[in-house]
Amino acid sequence: MVEYISLFMFLVVCLLLMLGYPVAFTLAGTALAFAAGGVLSGVFDPGFLSALPGRLFGTISNTTLIAVPLFILMGVILEKSRVAEELLTTMAKLFGGLRGGLGISVVAVGMLLAASTGIVGATVVTMGLLSLPSMLRTGYSPSLATGTICATGTLGQIIPPSIALVLLGDILSNAYQQAQLNMDIFNPKTVSVGDLFVGALAPGLLLVLMYMTYLLVYSALKPEAAPAASGEKVAAAEILRGLVPPLLLIAIVLGSILAGAATPTEAAGIGAVGALVLAKSKGQMDLKRLQEAVINTLEVTCMVFMILVGAAVFSLVFRGFGGEELIHGFFMDMPGGVVAATLVVMLIIFLLGFILDFIEITFVVVPIVGPILLAMGVDPIWLGIMIAMNLQTSFLTPPFGFALFYLRGVAPDSLPTSAIYRGVVPFILIQLLAMAVLWFWPELATGLPALLKN
Repeated sequence: MVEYISLFMFLVVCLLLMLGYPVAFTLAGTALAFAAGGVLSGVFDPGFLSALPGRLFGTISNTTLIAVPLFILMGVILEKSRVAEELLTTMAKLFGGLRGGLGISVVAVGMLLAASTGIVGATVVTMGLLSLPSMLRTGYSPSLATGTICATGTLGQIIPPSIALVLLGDILSNAYQQAQLNMDIFNPKTVSVGDLFVGALAPGLLLVLMYMTYLLVYSALKPEAAPAASGEKVAAAEILRGLVPPLLLIAIVLGSILAGAATPTEAAGIGAVGALVLAKSKGQMDLKRLQEAVINTLEVTCMVFMILVGAAVFSLVFRGFGGEELIHGFFMDMPGGVVAATLVVMLIIFLLGFILDFIEITFVVVPIVGPILLAMGVDPIWLGIMIAMNLQTSFLTPPFGFALFYLRGVAPDSLPTSAIYRGVVPFILIQLLAMAVLWFWPELATGLPALLKN
């Protein structure tokens, strides 16, 4: 019965998070409270907590995680340099004369912004502030406009260089090695953040293509819901000036990783410096803005690493109560084998995505279920991409999807919340279809990494 305490601890954490308590302190505080109760009652070995200093030192010395603040800094600088605004203006002029063209422009710019920031909240808020007024003013259906912006914002989960993929890559790498050691493989293979970046390219672009196709079909069937904007002629020089610099920066960052010339951490450093140069060249960077960008980066980074500390405490206590063995036994005894186990994990992650951010799920849930699934033969790259796309879908799903709340916060009061909920439904179906394609065709995620390694 002791092992069931771990499940009760997990439920308590979820309840406290739903009540609005800080994530990092909830994870650590709940775990320590249960550990103290377990020590006093003689059912918990305090020796498990002695591994905590080693865990924290491993985190501090992990060079992969340095990419997190660097990619955040890159995204914040690009946001403050009004690159997204310039991109949207240029794309709107280019596609504005086409039915649904403004929506396609939003998807294209959102994709580039996602590749730049890698953070769902930042992308949704930025696109909401920039594009929602223009779409409503042009005559777009409120539900179509809001659905497009929310769905586009969640691309930050899957389009590299995504912060979610950086964190997932580090956690899955450890889980993959643990799974192999559990199978008595003492020369374990590795999976890197770069592998996840490469694997996410094809599924991410497929999703973007499906979004654009839906907008074109919808605008053809209901032209009044996605009218053409007043087509403005735009000079080639203006297009090049708006598109080339950010595209070049993203190409350098991703290209250096794909070519093996730089690790994701090194590429993140290049991206941060490149974003700074780009902002300065546009006259959008001074000491005050740089200070704001650094402070914003520091705040987000501290939040991420405090959650990492809290998750380390939680996972140790969870393991000390026998939770890992309980879940492992549950999956191994489940009828349907690896397929059923994977489906259950995906369903759990989807539901948890309503109440937990991707960072908490990555640090708390993936270390528990990851080694079990990987030991059952699941490909780590495919699993990472599926988890990212799954979270992307849950972030869109009413009534608790994070992207809906982000957009609601910047949308005008006259726009009903029901319009946002209605608008995301088609995009949820599109993302589920994309996940089904990836489920039945795993080579979509694993093919390119395998090709580059050979």
